[in-house]
Amino acid sequence: MIDLRSDTVTKPSAGMRAAIANAEVGDDVLDGDPTVRKLEQRVAELLGTEAALFFPTGTMANECGIWVLGRAGTELFVHEDAHIVDREKAAAAALAGMQPRLIRGAPRTTVETFKAAVRAPSRYLPRATLLCLENTHNSGGGLVTPADELHAIASAGRALGLKVLLDGARLWNAAAATGTPLKAFASCADATMVSFSKGLGAPVGAALAGSAVVIDEAHESRRRMGGGMRQSGILAAACLYGLDHNLARLTDDHAAAKRFAAIVADAPGVSVTSPETNIVMITVPVGTDPAQCERDAAAAGVGISLWDTARVRAVTHLDLSMEEVERAATILRDLFAGA
Repeated sequence: MIDLRSDTVTKPSAGMRAAIANAEVGDDVLDGDPTVRKLEQRVAELLGTEAALFFPTGTMANECGIWVLGRAGTELFVHEDAHIVDREKAAAAALAGMQPRLIRGAPRTTVETFKAAVRAPSRYLPRATLLCLENTHNSGGGLVTPADELHAIASAGRALGLKVLLDGARLWNAAAATGTPLKAFASCADATMVSFSKGLGAPVGAALAGSAVVIDEAHESRRRMGGGMRQSGILAAACLYGLDHNLARLTDDHAAAKRFAAIVADAPGVSVTSPETNIVMITVPVGTDPAQCERDAAAAGVGISLWDTARVRAVTHLDLSMEEVERAATILRDLFAGA
């Protein structure tokens, strides 16, 4: 199987496994784990924040960010196809008591689409307290929001009294694609989430970065959600290895995604996004069932993900060679051509 379902399918390399085995550990709940502290300090430095906190998953980090920055009984502005909306099981409502106010009208949030979602204040309408942004935008096909535009959107939100949360699960890719420092993106937000299992090859892990006050409150909410971990240095060691060895090679994945898209686009009736990073969205031919496309591709030895009623998704990553990417793309092209 040439697995393009996600960049989370990567297996720890021999070097990463050695780092895990040799990690210095402690009870992170009782005393603080030294490797976790090292990772948190590294993330805070990269993102230009006062502090950072290690989480088992990006979803938990996002939801703790919502809990800390938002207010129960209010709304959060968020893109209609954002991960927070589509793939976190309505956790913002279930856990933080917040409902989404959807930003519509473009593949990712812009200043214009955000402003169009804003309603005039009224005693009859919910009040909003939070703006959630996503970079890169997963459902949009790994689209990058440039740092200056991200700041413009955040400024428009702050003018309305909103806090800002940045879901930067693949912020690494945004930085690699643009050459923009990570801290230039993160400085738009009150808190930024980054994931180590997407693109960097770690088996698990995410972090939330922000001010010391925000992270102190996030520590409480992480505990409330059951995210306190003991000898979590064995996980943090893998994340540190990913930062040291896999961050600089993300442009290889972007080049592979472009090559993959170019091959698949030759199939008649198929519309393929021009990837900015490592995600390729494929709109299948009219009258074709994307779920069947996913099954047919798997039977032919290629793993892709059903995304919605018209699209499938492919994601390049460090466990795939360019030869494998080209072979997978050729198989898909031929499948679509025979559909």
